[in-house]
Amino acid sequence: MIPTIFALATAPGRAGVAVVRVSGPASGDALAALTGKPLPEPRMATLIRLRDPKTREALDDALVLRFTAPRSFTGEDVVELHLHGGRAVVAGVVEALSALPGLRVAEPGEFTRRAFENGKLDLTEAEAVADLVDAETSAQRRQALRQMEGALGKLYDGWRERLTRSLAHIEADIDFPDEDLPSGVSNAARPVLDALAAEIDGHLDDRGRGERLREGLHIAIVGAPNAGKSSLLNALARREAAIVSARAGTTRDVIEVHLDLGGYPVVLADTAGLREAAADEIEEEGIRRALDRAARADVKVAVFDSTALPALDPATVALLDKDTVVVLNKTDVVDAAVPTVGGWEAVAVSARTGAGLPELERRLTAFTADRLAGSGAPALTRARHRSALEECRDALRRALTAPLPELMAEDVRLASRALGRITGRVDVEDLLDVIFRDFCIGK
Repeated sequence: MIPTIFALATAPGRAGVAVVRVSGPASGDALAALTGKPLPEPRMATLIRLRDPKTREALDDALVLRFTAPRSFTGEDVVELHLHGGRAVVAGVVEALSALPGLRVAEPGEFTRRAFENGKLDLTEAEAVADLVDAETSAQRRQALRQMEGALGKLYDGWRERLTRSLAHIEADIDFPDEDLPSGVSNAARPVLDALAAEIDGHLDDRGRGERLREGLHIAIVGAPNAGKSSLLNALARREAAIVSARAGTTRDVIEVHLDLGGYPVVLADTAGLREAAADEIEEEGIRRALDRAARADVKVAVFDSTALPALDPATVALLDKDTVVVLNKTDVVDAAVPTVGGWEAVAVSARTGAGLPELERRLTAFTADRLAGSGAPALTRARHRSALEECRDALRRALTAPLPELMAEDVRLASRALGRITGRVDVEDLLDVIFRDFCIGK
């Protein structure tokens, strides 16, 4: 018999409201045991006192919701207990549920896994549940909601349906060679396969927009020692995230802060000062890490000290390119009305007074939006999606050059299978633990 599971579905800790979810065939019996009364009508919120089934001690006055299968999140009978969010209240209800026969605590991601297994979600929608819970910016929220509503799954299922129809034409040529079929039935599939391969190429050619939106665009602050990089990080973060000192070389390791720029997630990194001769092996390692972070960053903020003009730090100048925002710092000390640095347009700021920071934030927001803003089509959001789509595209290319219908059909089957793995239509058993194991209990 399928066990009935329960878990706290809201964040742990003290809160105004806490929700405990129960899912499975014994969820109704569990509610009856806690209330000692007839079950409330499905989908009708009911205020009712919960009691310990053994001692009949009052636990809480809770708002109770009951959902009957299959009209629930998991597709099973579900009960939600909306409790007062004190730790003692939640602990008392959880302890009472634990003592009931046939119930156990849910494993991480088990509610969402049951929703998938009962056909309430495909794998892309299940992944979107986790993304929505973890969303920190409005852009992340919009992407997760769209994926949870099935935009990505519908796109891939539509492609798979086209492959299925093409495969039927190819196999008709193979299985019924002596029948009175139109000549070149399998050849009619070639334009469809070619068009689909081109669509997948376009879908893949997105500069990793969906993955970056989930994880945050990486911006590295680089520059010479004492150029004011740490002060700039603190000013943009609006908190003292990095130690600031007049002593050169204070920052030895990469310091990261997470920001919301215009609704887009950003990981802003302060790095060690760049100079040719390091003072010791620790600073040398810091410089190596700074250069590595700059090479991997989506956007660089190159900081120059306006008090050192007209001299320019050559190590920082060497990093300037189209993905760099050039900053002239310390303009409160020296009025640097220099529009360019090394031929690149610069933003004049003072990290100490805040002058010029709105313009710098506007520039960074424009860079971020350019890389993360979508065109309207759903974006692939995970490395496993990208890998399966590349496998599908490669199989289609092989099918288009296959010398025999049998080989063509096999490659089309492989392409269809690759798409099916994204949504969970095929080969799902080896994926389920990987996908759901990082979910928090209660999802």
